[in-house]
Amino acid sequence: MHWYSLLAIYALFWVLSAFLVMPFGLRTPDEVEGHEIGKGHATSAPVNFRPKRVALRATLLAIVLCGGYYENYVHQWITLDDLNFFGKPPVKDLGY
Repeated sequence: MHWYSLLAIYALFWVLSAFLVMPFGLRTPDEVEGHEIGKGHATSAPVNFRPKRVALRATLLAIVLCGGYYENYVHQWITLDDLNFFGKPPVKDLGY
C-alpha cells in the first residue's frame, strides 16, 4: 500500500471519527445551571463546544481505526470472501 493511500484512508477515518466523537461532553443551556440563553441563541445549541478536544479525540480514534485497517490489510484477517454472505452469484448463460 502506498503512503498516500494510507494517508487518504486516515483522512476518511478522521472525518468519520470527528462526527462520532463530536456530541460527547456537550451541554445545552438547560443542563448548565445559571447559564442565560442569549437573544437569537437556540435552546438546543451547545454552550461548551471545544473544537480542540473534538480534534484530539478524533485523531486518537482515527489512529486506532486506521491502525486496525492497516493490520487487517497486512495480515488478511478479514477478506472479501469472508464478507460474502450470499454465496457466489449464479452464472448466467448468454447463449453465445
